[in-house]
Amino acid sequence: MRAIMVMFDSLNRRMLPPYGCDWTHAPNFARLAQRTVTFENCYVGSMPCMPARRDLHTGRYSFLHRSWGPIEPFDNSMPQILRQNGVYTHLSTDHYHYFEDGGCTYHNRYTTWDFHRGQEGDPWWGQVQEPEIPETVAARTGHPRWRQDWINRQFMGREEQQPQPRTFAAGIDFIRRNADQQNWFLQIETFDPHEPFFSQKQYKDLYPHDYNGRHFDWPPYRQVEETADEMKHGRLQYAALLSMCDHYMGQVLNLMDDLRLWDDTMLIVCTDHGFFLGEHDWWAKNNMPLWNEVAHTPLFIWDPRSRKAGERRAQLTQMIDFPATLLDFFGVERPAEMQGLPLGAVIAGHATTRPALIFGYHGGPVNMTDGRYVYMRAAADDNTPLYEYTIMPTHMNRLFDAGELPVWDKAEPFAFTQNCPLMKIPGRASHVAPTAHAMGNLLYDLHNDPGQENPLHDPALEQRMIDLMVGLMQANEAPPEQYERLGIVL
Repeated sequence: MRAIMVMFDSLNRRMLPPYGCDWTHAPNFARLAQRTVTFENCYVGSMPCMPARRDLHTGRYSFLHRSWGPIEPFDNSMPQILRQNGVYTHLSTDHYHYFEDGGCTYHNRYTTWDFHRGQEGDPWWGQVQEPEIPETVAARTGHPRWRQDWINRQFMGREEQQPQPRTFAAGIDFIRRNADQQNWFLQIETFDPHEPFFSQKQYKDLYPHDYNGRHFDWPPYRQVEETADEMKHGRLQYAALLSMCDHYMGQVLNLMDDLRLWDDTMLIVCTDHGFFLGEHDWWAKNNMPLWNEVAHTPLFIWDPRSRKAGERRAQLTQMIDFPATLLDFFGVERPAEMQGLPLGAVIAGHATTRPALIFGYHGGPVNMTDGRYVYMRAAADDNTPLYEYTIMPTHMNRLFDAGELPVWDKAEPFAFTQNCPLMKIPGRASHVAPTAHAMGNLLYDLHNDPGQENPLHDPALEQRMIDLMVGLMQANEAPPEQYERLGIVL
């Protein structure tokens, strides 16, 4: 048995044909839905990029205890567990966050891996001279990644030179070379369609429009200030990159057909989160409540055991379910610390998953949904107290500095830390802005208000959602200060 996961970053559910979009060019995603089970209610867990990948490895939420950080020594890692049980695991990726301080322990959990450089200002090509940068909407003037991205683009003039095509080529090469072997798991993971929305002319030509304004393919992380024409152009730049993703997704499907891999190979196609393109008057993520444009994600799974295709499932699912699903597929026992659920029975016969789930950022509002309603619980006051629980004190792309480390306490082990005590370090909301809390607590009815435009004011319903949230937080061993931060009295 074999398994392939194709993982995109910032893939918007609402812009895919299987989820009702009728204007993007994504025929291979439509084809994918015909060959797999499409999940209607998949949600993010821990946000953003590397916290989501920690969920993918460990099968449990990380956002209540830790911000962006590495796999910890006490963490169970799905690829490593497979590796230890005779399943060869390989990662093909262009996701450069794996190679920064806050992500540097993930890729080594796989048997082998390859990395294809150049995404989003990856510090790749060295050039002292300033690059030529056109007049740009929302330029990140002075930011090292902005400068570096324009240097890198000089070396990616042809499509095959871009990181995404190189990543898929490496993954496809792995499949071809190992198609006659059993017991392997391949993760093809591309940073696209994450910003900047850099694609080639053939994809841009799929979305003709009159635009003579400033260059715009890298939205800012803030509220919309751009003109209507600039907004439209920015959205279409995303759509062009999505169509590029669709093209390479199609290459994997072609190979599945050519090599008859559908007979015994699981296929999972997923993402870590979505991306605002002007909805609710916001760009990007991190700075606003976790509305569904970011939180509600696409998911497609082919399971050769049940061979269900062209069907849909409405059960609540999350990233934490993917490691349990893969371990179950290979017949490997999952650790007790994993909270995710294997989805094989859901795919085969509509088995249940969970009545509700939670999601969020470390230091952000804690969010929960039961599939009908979404409740967002903001910080009660100044977003304190907040602590990081870790024995590997790194941030996204740097170590904790000397000023952060003199003040920390020893924390007793949680059940999931395998008897390891922890450093309890005063934290900060490093990937979420105060504006995410500014609107207060929010409650939405997704059936009657799918756009989440009109918050409900229903104290009885809110209390029911709080009770569900508390139960989920307690099951995840949320530290006591999380309840205090949110103004929840137990």
